[in-house]
Amino acid sequence: MGRSEDTVQKKSFDGTRDMTTGNPYTMMAGFALPILLSQIFQQLYNTADAFIVGKCLGTNALAAVTSSGTLIFLLTSFFMGTAMGAGVVISRYFGAGKEDEVSRAIHTMMAFGIVSGILLTVVGVAFTPTFLVWMQTDPEVMPDAVAYFRYYFLGSLALVMYNICRSIINALGDSRRPLYYLIFSSLLNIALDLLFLYVFRWGVWSAAAATVLSQMASVVLCMIYLLRKGNLFTVEWRKIRFHRDMLTEIVRYGLPSGVQNSVIAFANVIVQSQINSFGKLAMAAYGTHAKIEGFAFLPITSFNMASTTFISQNLGAKQYDRAKKGSRFSIFATVILAEAIGVCCFVFAPVLIGIFDQTPGVIAFGVRQARTVALFYCLLAFSHSVAAVCRGAGKAFVPMCVMLSVWCVIRIIYIILVMKLTGEIGYIYWAYPITWAISSVIYLIYYLKSDWIHGFDQ
Repeated sequence: MGRSEDTVQKKSFDGTRDMTTGNPYTMMAGFALPILLSQIFQQLYNTADAFIVGKCLGTNALAAVTSSGTLIFLLTSFFMGTAMGAGVVISRYFGAGKEDEVSRAIHTMMAFGIVSGILLTVVGVAFTPTFLVWMQTDPEVMPDAVAYFRYYFLGSLALVMYNICRSIINALGDSRRPLYYLIFSSLLNIALDLLFLYVFRWGVWSAAAATVLSQMASVVLCMIYLLRKGNLFTVEWRKIRFHRDMLTEIVRYGLPSGVQNSVIAFANVIVQSQINSFGKLAMAAYGTHAKIEGFAFLPITSFNMASTTFISQNLGAKQYDRAKKGSRFSIFATVILAEAIGVCCFVFAPVLIGIFDQTPGVIAFGVRQARTVALFYCLLAFSHSVAAVCRGAGKAFVPMCVMLSVWCVIRIIYIILVMKLTGEIGYIYWAYPITWAISSVIYLIYYLKSDWIHGFDQ
């Protein structure tokens, strides 16, 4: 089908990419590759902290940094998910050639990011000790954990604004510039970690300070680009405000993604709190495995982000068959890739865990978890891929409901039951493959039977 009558011809803008023409497979792969590299450098932020802290300050400090990483995800995931979902609004209007709507959506997202960053700073700094106690953090590591996370949350505004800026730039089809900015800020983070911990011999809090300073640098670079005059995406300070119609759409498409991330994070906090009850070795192993899994799953995350942008742009342009082709390619590619990664993680688990900590107990716990979940990465990839398709089609409410019911409610019920019945840590690890399998069945039925392709039209 052709474009609707109320659209206008899109112009060519520096860095933006119209994804409604050309080979969909090479375009998605080409768009996903810079996102993958960006995600790798993004992951380097906290991983560099964990690695350098573990080498400099020992297992207790490593546990302080890694054991409550789910706390950071819980408090930031809502805003990150909302930013990602809100990018669908920009992609849709860009695909339809509606320049004024694109500009108003961008300025509304900027206002949302500023307010969210300030709110997250206040909540994170004020309630960090309360959250850590609630998560049953080992008293031995509590002082370092409080210091680390409080300094981390002091940089919440930079964290939120970078993700807002990245969502805006990606939604316009430019995945290269966020990569360049992240390369710089990630290298800066590593350099500051080495300076603060190896040279100055400061405490674990300095690793968080290094991360905050690096995030600020990436925001500055993004804003220099977005403030540049003469482009569709040009941000003007005087225009940053909440446009009611755009805020309504951002909430409609972004809020479910934010809620979805939050409920997943909440369930993971429950899991983490149960893991913490097994002591600091289990805590360090769980946190270390999370770092490894985060790196391992980056190719899948990158494909999913590319899929969401591709589908929303093409549905905005009413290119329905092209959107279907893109969705099938994304799902197939991510499932195959995830299983290959899972096999590697299963085989090399002892080596991967040992990179962070050579303590035998940490390696034993970490290997046990890795070899429980790794071969089921294909299920996790399938669920995330269909969720990305739904978000791109304006159906963000669907993955929110699936994740809330399966990855949160069922997972928590399962963990409570097995802990009461067995008290064995191995059964906690099985919570992930079981809930991935259930959600995959639900997503498969929805993808095959629903009319998701006309999500924006309904």
